[in-house]
Amino acid sequence: MAYWLPVIWAGLIAVAVLAYVLLDGFDLGVGILFAVEHDPAERDLMVASIAPVWDGNETWLVLGGGGLFAVFPMAYGIVMPAFYPLIITMLMALVFRGVAFEFRFRAVRAGSRIWWDRTFLAGSAVAALCQGMVLGGLLQGVRVAHGQYAGGWFDWASGFTFLCGIAVVLGYALLGATWLIWRIEGRLQRAMRRHAHVLGLAVLGLIGVVSLWTPLLNPAFRARWFGFPGILLTSPVPVLVALAAWGFWRGLRRQAELTPFLCVIAWFVLSYAGLGISLWPMIVPPSVTIWQAASPPASQGFLLVGASVLLPIILAYTGFAYWVFRGKVRPGEGYH
Repeated sequence: MAYWLPVIWAGLIAVAVLAYVLLDGFDLGVGILFAVEHDPAERDLMVASIAPVWDGNETWLVLGGGGLFAVFPMAYGIVMPAFYPLIITMLMALVFRGVAFEFRFRAVRAGSRIWWDRTFLAGSAVAALCQGMVLGGLLQGVRVAHGQYAGGWFDWASGFTFLCGIAVVLGYALLGATWLIWRIEGRLQRAMRRHAHVLGLAVLGLIGVVSLWTPLLNPAFRARWFGFPGILLTSPVPVLVALAAWGFWRGLRRQAELTPFLCVIAWFVLSYAGLGISLWPMIVPPSVTIWQAASPPASQGFLLVGASVLLPIILAYTGFAYWVFRGKVRPGEGYH
């Protein structure tokens, strides 16, 4: 059991992080799309589409971070100081974004509304950029000595981390665009289809560049991607990405509403699967495994009992919120 508990917890935390990326990703993407949509009424409609769910989506970030702290304390103690500048900036961006989300509806003067909109856009983009750069920093490796972080404040800074940051920003914007295609109608929906075409090409290209660059960062990654038996797991990934891309552009051409959103989700899930194949069983590459970083088995077992109660509750209220607020969002609906 001592062997399997870290595996179970690694799976739970991985699912929580993926849920956060998918759910908070599209509402961060809606904020990023403020950069190309300037009409106040259209912006109100965009925000109304995520108003019932945006704060609940961030539950998964708390669950993932809290689970890492409780179950893999060594990994938490390494990752936090390794990425302090990025993590602090991301959290501040999320705070300012949340404030802007609420206050933009209460701004009496048009000039005030513009500044809240700009804060909402900046908070969304900066949070996404930092998340992508943390991912890139983990993939390129973290210096560890005697179970502690042994690098400097800016070891994460590189061309690869910046590329990953841009990829996540554009990926979230694509998620947001396809979410809006599904949830709205009229001129804004047509505009989102156009944005999705351009963003889809950019994101697919960035997936390819990051995927080709990642095996060059670490010999272990190359062995898992191209060696046997790892290649049995990795070889279907590009084929499935291509199939999802075909479904995405076919859905856009045929004026489908939900299909593009589901296909972009498939891109994220497949990219996440490739990330998992690269890292397993490391939790802090290139040297710390999930078993080395895990807390005592008694602590993991105790926390697993709590998680078995908490997770169904989170899933239930999340599903209920999406069900209640299903359907199209139309002008005049939402906060007033």
